[in-house]
Amino acid sequence: MRLSRGPAFAAVLILACATSRPTRPFDGQAAYRAVEAQVAFGPRVPGTPGHAAQAAWLDSLLRPLADTLIVQRWTHVTVRGDSVPLRNFVARFNPSAGERLLFLAHWDTRPRADGPNSRDSSVAVPGANDGASGTAVLLGVAAALRQAPPTVGVDLLFVDGEDYGVFDDKVDVLLGSKYYADHPAPGAAPLYAVLFDMVGDTDLQIYQEGNSLTGAPEVVDLVWTVARKAGHGNVFIPTMRWTITDDHLSLQARGIRAIDVVDFDYPHWHTPEDTPDKVSVGSLQAVGEVALALVANTER
Repeated sequence: MRLSRGPAFAAVLILACATSRPTRPFDGQAAYRAVEAQVAFGPRVPGTPGHAAQAAWLDSLLRPLADTLIVQRWTHVTVRGDSVPLRNFVARFNPSAGERLLFLAHWDTRPRADGPNSRDSSVAVPGANDGASGTAVLLGVAAALRQAPPTVGVDLLFVDGEDYGVFDDKVDVLLGSKYYADHPAPGAAPLYAVLFDMVGDTDLQIYQEGNSLTGAPEVVDLVWTVARKAGHGNVFIPTMRWTITDDHLSLQARGIRAIDVVDFDYPHWHTPEDTPDKVSVGSLQAVGEVALALVANTER
């Protein structure tokens, strides 16, 4: 992702009011173990052994959980002429439903630890928070939906190649979300989409993101209202702090009301220190509960 600053925007709630009814249980401990498992593969940079190992792991987990698993495979040719193998996973629940939600996260990691606080830009990023946390939340949502199938449609999209290239030049980045925007899952379009990125750090405070407020203000308002009713108003802060180039923009460009749920106040962003000890069970638990509350809200 890439950061830029911008003015705050007021969100207007035009979707249905959120419900406070109990949701499916989310297992934050299992989500944390999923973070550890991903980091144990090594950096998940496209074309590396760690990337291939995680792809096989995701397939093995998602196939028995989802009603339908779509695997999108393609080769991206970079501006330098390199061929990069990429893979999106779309875990679908109740795929025939006309009323659908789309949740997504990127599962790849950055090939260079070139963040402003990095001590070594020559190594790859471990990606415990930046990559593994959002993926772990989606896996936890998938497990909960397998136990209690939703009456609405839910698609969980694990996108590849988000962090591969150069954000400043908009080159070779957001590759999986762009591919999905051009090759969406069949059937009804989602009512809205929520991107979960960097949602596991130990001091989690998720502010509203500027491009989300511009592109889908009513979805921002809905998500933050659901979060407050779910008891996580201390985590989901209803003011804008950052404006970020991230996977939600690829979906917005195709007319999907997509927003970014992200805590960008993370000192280990794009550094070798983005390791599991910087991630907490409680943070994963809070975000997972909000995701499942959004499903329950749509089911009411």
